[in-house]
Amino acid sequence: MERKDLSILITGATGSFGRKFIEMVLKFQPRRLIVFSRDEVKQLQMRQSIVETGYPVLRYFIGDVRDKERVYRAFQGVDVVIHAAALKQVVTAEYNPLEVIKTNILGAANVIDAAIDTGVKKVIALSSDKAVNPVNLYGATKLCADKLFIAAGVYAGARETKFSVVRYGNVMGSRGSVIPIFLERRHTGVLPITDERMTRFWITLEQTVEFVLRCLELMQGGEIFVPKLRSMRIVDLARALAPNCRHEIMGVRPGEKLHEILITEDEARRTVEFPDFFVVQPGPILHWWSNGHLMGGRPVPENFSYSSDANDWWLTAEELRGILEEDEGETDTDLYPLRTAIA
Repeated sequence: MERKDLSILITGATGSFGRKFIEMVLKFQPRRLIVFSRDEVKQLQMRQSIVETGYPVLRYFIGDVRDKERVYRAFQGVDVVIHAAALKQVVTAEYNPLEVIKTNILGAANVIDAAIDTGVKKVIALSSDKAVNPVNLYGATKLCADKLFIAAGVYAGARETKFSVVRYGNVMGSRGSVIPIFLERRHTGVLPITDERMTRFWITLEQTVEFVLRCLELMQGGEIFVPKLRSMRIVDLARALAPNCRHEIMGVRPGEKLHEILITEDEARRTVEFPDFFVVQPGPILHWWSNGHLMGGRPVPENFSYSSDANDWWLTAEELRGILEEDEGETDTDLYPLRTAIA
């Protein structure tokens, strides 16, 4: 299917990823690009920021992934779904567990059912490093959602809908990221640091969109795609953003990890490595899966794990400043084409 014929829907479309995804994918001029979210104010702001006369392909759907009937209605005639909707504030999740379960787990189940029954061809769900060995409720709900999407290929039976997961680390500049917090507080002369040893993976919004589009081309169904990312210590991040600020050590918060893990040792048994990403294969649950469609991959070493503290690719202060100084509306790399997204 040619890219101009694609009908694409993104849930949680008014979030940080969704806004960047829409901005970048509009350049491909798909047949339809559907904004699905529950916040009418954010949709209005999006309408006002985009000249609609130049983009008649845009459609706006008010809806919640918890509402199964509304999800079914929105998915009619859709080819590709990017599932980005989630409740992801860790502290909020601890105090409102059932609400997070309804959105992150039951909402994922609604997306799966609707995609299968309405004939959606490909679904990619966005995951999080917090789904790996989860230590908080948010991470646990994302782990459950990942399991649902991985198993959805079996659940679909003879239907042709394919499901995959993309898992990555911290996104620079996204809502809730520590970078905007540091930039906001640097005028005080003091930055809060939970632990001096803490490390994190980092990726830009543009890179997340590019990677998701690439995975749409490569996906066979049931796999988890993990990009190779750069790491940075939080104290080095703070020094790069506010070199004259004093650091106040607060201690690790409940549900917070010292280091991020994107691939565990257990998952490594099913992981193949490529030059710029990993693929965690689904295992025996999808017995037809093979990596034959991804030429050049090789199994990772025994006892391998992919964690931010043991990474061999680090982000320097100069590189970070350069990224933050770039125009948010531009990207230096070519986007991956959508024309082969529906194979």
